Amino acid sequence: MDEIEPVEVEVRVHRGRRRRTDRPPPDTPRPPNVRNWLIYAGLTGLVAALMFDGYLNHKPRVHPLPKRSEATDVTSAISLAADSLQVVVSWDLTLSTPEGQPDSIRIKVVPAPGNDSIMAMRPATVFADTAYVPAPVPGQTLTGSSCVEALHPVEPLTEVCTPWQYVRPSATPQAGMALAGRIVVQPSGLQVDPDVGGRCAEWQRTHPGESVWITVNRVAIRECTGVNGKPTVAQFCAFMVLSDGRRFKTANSANNSYCDELFTEWTRERYS
Repeated sequence: MDEIEPVEVEVRVHRGRRRRTDRPPPDTPRPPNVRNWLIYAGLTGLVAALMFDGYLNHKPRVHPLPKRSEATDVTSAISLAADSLQVVVSWDLTLSTPEGQPDSIRIKVVPAPGNDSIMAMRPATVFADTAYVPAPVPGQTLTGSSCVEALHPVEPLTEVCTPWQYVRPSATPQAGMALAGRIVVQPSGLQVDPDVGGRCAEWQRTHPGESVWITVNRVAIRECTGVNGKPTVAQFCAFMVLSDGRRFKTANSANNSYCDELFTEWTRERYS
């Protein structure tokens, strides 16, 4: 076998000389521009002046609180409870200094003349009270008012009153009716706010054919809503019960969606 001859590797290195370059001298800082500084100072002063002026003009003005708190927003919610009317009186107090808070609250429920008034005392931290008055018989309306006074030592009393009324309708069969029976009116009673100033009557006169109801017997238009938040009008439905127990709608309750729903609920009570 032939022998391999050794090979010599020849490496050549070329050396190069770098030229040395001198760096340019740094730029000298420019002298301050007085005009720019004056512009910046002027803008800063203008913004500060505008902010200060806005702070003064838009700062909420603090009005001094009254020296004495009084009763306000007196309302009554009335419902039938057995042979009585439950009158829930609610109220609020106006703002005042801490020293002007009342010592106590006096509540007075005044039914129509001929009935005794009901009076109660409550702490100033209480904002509602309940009283009971005799209910009117069917076919009558009981009117009255609820009054609240914030009691202060050595101060004249300021009484805040709101009127109310509760209506219990009734009906009798007309002579000559084909069917003899007993007339039942539903609902059996409703709180109906007085129409103070005749606003609702005036609205009905100027809007013939339009309904005052948003929700019948619950929510009415603003002109027909009274001081207690109750409607100043009411919708009643008359139904007939025959001697054999059958129930019918009378002519004045026909073609009325509210009376239709009420009749369905009233009929179910017979079988409940």
